[in-house]
Amino acid sequence: MALIHILDSQTIDQIAAGEVVERPSSVVKELVENSMDAGADAITVEIKDGGIELIRVTDNGCGILKEDLPNAFLRHATSKIRTAEDLSKVLSMGFRGEALGSIAAVAKVELISKHRDALMGNRYVIEGGIEKESDEVGAPDGTTIVVRNLFYNTPARRKFLKTTATEGGYVADLMEHLAMSRPDISYTFIQNRQVKFSTSGNGDLKEVIYHIYGKDTAREIIPIISNQDGMTIEGYLGTPVNARSNRNFENYFINRRYIKSNLIAKGIEEGYKAYMMQHRFPFCVLHITMDTQEVDVNVHPSKMDVRFHDQQQFMDFIIKAVAETLSAREMIADCDLVPEKEEKKLSKEAPEPFEHNRRESEDTHKKTAMLQKILEPKPVGKVTKPVPKNNILKERDHIFVERPVQMELFDKQRVLSESSRKQYKIIGQIFDTYWLFELGDNLYFIDQHAAHEKVNYERLMKQLKEDHVYRQQLNPPIVVTVTGIERQVLSEAMEYFAELGFEIEEFGGNEYAIRTIPLELYLNDPKDMFLETLNELAETGLTGTPEIICQRIATMACKASVKGNMKVSLTEIDALLDELLTLENPYHCPHGRPTIFAMSKYDIEKKFKRIV
Repeated sequence: MALIHILDSQTIDQIAAGEVVERPSSVVKELVENSMDAGADAITVEIKDGGIELIRVTDNGCGILKEDLPNAFLRHATSKIRTAEDLSKVLSMGFRGEALGSIAAVAKVELISKHRDALMGNRYVIEGGIEKESDEVGAPDGTTIVVRNLFYNTPARRKFLKTTATEGGYVADLMEHLAMSRPDISYTFIQNRQVKFSTSGNGDLKEVIYHIYGKDTAREIIPIISNQDGMTIEGYLGTPVNARSNRNFENYFINRRYIKSNLIAKGIEEGYKAYMMQHRFPFCVLHITMDTQEVDVNVHPSKMDVRFHDQQQFMDFIIKAVAETLSAREMIADCDLVPEKEEKKLSKEAPEPFEHNRRESEDTHKKTAMLQKILEPKPVGKVTKPVPKNNILKERDHIFVERPVQMELFDKQRVLSESSRKQYKIIGQIFDTYWLFELGDNLYFIDQHAAHEKVNYERLMKQLKEDHVYRQQLNPPIVVTVTGIERQVLSEAMEYFAELGFEIEEFGGNEYAIRTIPLELYLNDPKDMFLETLNELAETGLTGTPEIICQRIATMACKASVKGNMKVSLTEIDALLDELLTLENPYHCPHGRPTIFAMSKYDIEKKFKRIV
């Protein structure tokens, strides 16, 4: 049997550092969060070679006292908590006391800090966990930490880092999320001596979104604010125009902390379900505020994973808030025939290593003016509710500037409304698939199959909710043969099939007789529909039954709808338009495809060069 050895402190520190410091972005995250906790309102992050060779974080926070400098690098040394009970009410970004000690164990670190109550600053150098230098220096209020040669003393760890470009990309992504987490802090990110982005710190989240994602994305976002049982959601939801092919653009923060959560992602996507095509994901930036005792952030040293006390209540709140916000918006996409020219990138000068107040350059003034013009709400279908300029929402020390609330209307200004319907000038059908009508200065296109499908789907869903599903008697009945697994599932799910309109009886052995079917399926193939639903239930189990029922209803509606390449009379168009207007969300079919889009007279005239 091998002898048991007590590891030396240096080896212990390097092992412990592996949980906190995975790559350069981990270092940046910990250092910036420390700056945020220090009350900084201006933070500059500079990296070189992906952050492997150099990371410099500068802030104008409260600074560190001389006597606290050595303690700051000890393991589990922190100013954020004192006892285990404090973990249930953590408001700071950091609290574990592991970051600086872990970073110093695997890198060469230089710290310069001046506490706001001290006359002089102090410089402290530590390499591989060993103190090298400590002396007084002149410095402004705040802290600068320089991290060099990450993993210089652990070559095995350094070998598994990605390329400098990839590691730099991780840091850039992190900085974007940090900027969105605190729009009231001015962030500057410098990579290889180039300023990648700089935010003003004026509290306007929409302006931060513009800086990071561009004007096209910033144009297609909807403000959201919702409260329930001590929980608040505020931020922006992207319209379906901003749909993406992955979840990387779903940004959400719990009490200002950027996290990843399958629960939140599922809630957001469920709220978007009626507006999003399959295999497409929404864009959003959401700030969620809740009681710290309802969420546990002490799950992993990275603090990216959290647990919720009442998961179902929390997810239901997210679903409701997202769905209600989207339903209050008219979702008619514009067709841009003439894309605008790319704007020239505005140059920014890198700020000094120490900074207190950021001075706006002439370019920044120009960009601010441009931003105000771009971010103005569109006049169609909206009315602006005036808000006093000094009206702000303060939550702890977090300040959001409250922007004018966009009130969506369901009346005259809505295109798909009874009042607007009277003004439609129906042009007709093209390609035996699409309808055209004119209203005001816009030409509207409607997909006849998607529109009819949505009408049928909503009709079936209403029947299901009101327990008024219309059934068609079959004589003779349809007899189906099922496998042993399908038989077991069917016995457990019989009530769900009854809700859909199927009346099923045992017929002997593994055979069942279907005596009634949903009326909407009468002209289709009810046997295939029944077997498809049964197969899905066998694969997913009964936990997914309500969702499967909705999918089946969507399929029923699809099969019962008028198809593309079918001639439709003006009378039929009129009747279907009237029914489409009564729906809560007439803008997307059950599968998320748009039913309607608009083309403006302005764009058409621009295409014909009537407008230059």
